Amino acid sequence: MKRMILAATLGLLTAASAAAQRTTEPLIVVEDRGGTSALPYYRALNPQNAPGQLPAPVPAPRIGGPADAEAAMLPVRSARLSPGDEPRRVIRAPGLTALFLVGDDARSRAWLRQRRAALQDLRAVGLVVNVATPEALAALRRLAPGLILSPASGDDVAQRLGIRYYPVLITATGIEP
Repeated sequence: MKRMILAATLGLLTAASAAAQRTTEPLIVVEDRGGTSALPYYRALNPQNAPGQLPAPVPAPRIGGPADAEAAMLPVRSARLSPGDEPRRVIRAPGLTALFLVGDDARSRAWLRQRRAALQDLRAVGLVVNVATPEALAALRRLAPGLILSPASGDDVAQRLGIRYYPVLITATGIEP
């Protein structure tokens, strides 16, 4: 029993002295790829600054809300898209959420009025691919209450799916005017 207690005590002392040595020894650099130190970024995350160090600056709150941020995105222009009749075709895009592209033009407004209920049933998300002002975007939203309409360039979608015209509905199985 005494040997067991002695062995346990020696083990604890050895572990304690190894831990003490580790805290006083400098860190070992395993790999250094150059560049600048990331230390200033870590200091900014530390709520307790080192003695004699100024506190990290706190960013000023933004004035305005989401409407201001959205207005800053306008005008939206999609160079690859224009109002017109996109041919109906079958696509295979499993898992794609229903999406529609519209603009601030008479054709898109009529299309939204006509298809609003069907778009809501599909839970389709709308991209307004050509719109100049917050007022024009708000007018489109008034035509389609209950639908999400977000200003965004449609050029990437147009290129990937070979679309040239809007308004258009894109689902997992097809593209239709």
